[in-house]
Amino acid sequence: MDLPNQKTKTCHAPWNKGKLVGQKPPLKLKEIWAIRIRLQLANRAWELALFNLAIDSKLRGCDLVRLRVCDVAQGNRVASRAIIMQQKTHRPVQFEITEQTRESLLAWICKAQRKSDQFLFPSRMSASPHISTRQYARIVESWVKSIELDPAAYGTHTMRRTKATLVYRRTKNLRAVQLLLGHTKLESTVRYLCIEVDDALEISEQTEV
Repeated sequence: MDLPNQKTKTCHAPWNKGKLVGQKPPLKLKEIWAIRIRLQLANRAWELALFNLAIDSKLRGCDLVRLRVCDVAQGNRVASRAIIMQQKTHRPVQFEITEQTRESLLAWICKAQRKSDQFLFPSRMSASPHISTRQYARIVESWVKSIELDPAAYGTHTMRRTKATLVYRRTKNLRAVQLLLGHTKLESTVRYLCIEVDDALEISEQTEV
């Protein structure tokens, strides 16, 4: 029997119920091209620009969605490098913009007639001047689904980790990757890339039994 004035406990489902938590794996080269080709064939100019820039910039979602045209372009020319101030660390980070990304960005800017001071990726919702991180997450999910990967295993940090992981595997230069990601501590980069695990697997694959 319930006691008077006894508070009823409300059970809330955990935020991560039914979701995979932990590090999100980066995309492989063949997966990058598979998504890129699908976006090109579908003539989805703004998503192609967003995808390419997400890979090149290695930015957190909160920084990526707030980019303005002037952050990457001047007039009719997209810069080969850009530098922005990170919201999380309040530290500047620089990134390269490859030729194919520059081409897709220029195509999108011209098609949408975006002005220098406008957000690069506007939201379709009138209440927001740019896409939200939640919208960005849904877009990433659609990209992953399009090549039949498990959307529960991938996320926006997949985009941030992809090129950083490729650079590390190619160069083994941890300091360079730290600078590319804008990490203040080298230990953060080590944990972020799961380097110990990757290196162990690589050594294992190269060892003949």
